[in-house]
Amino acid sequence: MNIVVCVKQVPETAEADLKLASDKKGIEREGLPLQINESDNYALEQALLLTEEHDGDVTIVTLGPDSSDEVLRMSMAKGAAEAARIGDDAFDRSDAVAVAGALAAVLKDMEYDLVLAGCMSSDDGHTQVGVALAEALGIPHATYVVEMEMSDGEITVGRELEGGLIEKLQMKLPCVLGIQTGINEPRYASIMGIAKASKREIAMKSAGDLGLDAEGVGEKGSKTRVVEVAYPPVGDGAEILGGTPPEASGKLAEVLREKGFV
Repeated sequence: MNIVVCVKQVPETAEADLKLASDKKGIEREGLPLQINESDNYALEQALLLTEEHDGDVTIVTLGPDSSDEVLRMSMAKGAAEAARIGDDAFDRSDAVAVAGALAAVLKDMEYDLVLAGCMSSDDGHTQVGVALAEALGIPHATYVVEMEMSDGEITVGRELEGGLIEKLQMKLPCVLGIQTGINEPRYASIMGIAKASKREIAMKSAGDLGLDAEGVGEKGSKTRVVEVAYPPVGDGAEILGGTPPEASGKLAEVLREKGFV
């Protein structure tokens, strides 16, 4: 079984003092630590588990700058056989559909039984790339996958719905699956694996290599564009409604009437 895993390098922002970029179309990434997107890490682990059980190889693909090689090498240190990076300034400001188109252009020359990706990225959170990739490849898809069972030429997945419900789907291979966090326990790379991966070759792809017109990728080739990112406006703060429950309820009803909500 040959599996392709699409991954992304994202900034770690949990404890960072974020600043807006000068063009106000994103955050300033200078100085922020970079890491593999969380759900992509689970997708990688799931691919490794499947190939260990059913034999085969894992190929890692990403679209990003030179720093993304670190994510690819760490993935190979864990057990991925090959890695490819789409690295071209022409892809800057690509939206989810444009990214999916670039990934599809790489995958069209590969032999694969399954394509995995994280269900969403922690920086954009659009949950669109996997779905758009499946559409571009013309194969079935499911996302928020938390369960998976293989059979001859088919796969049964459980996808997480609201309220803790699990939807069961049976799909033919190949297909694209968006993996949810918690489906497994991602492994750590060994010191020996890291040392070997540091010497491994990463296949580089440009827009020209993929047969893509520079005018059809990046911001020009995107269906959506970021106009401006801004901090939330500072309001007057919360109002604490005191008194007994009936008194507080009456005050709340009055506020809602004043604001035009009822």
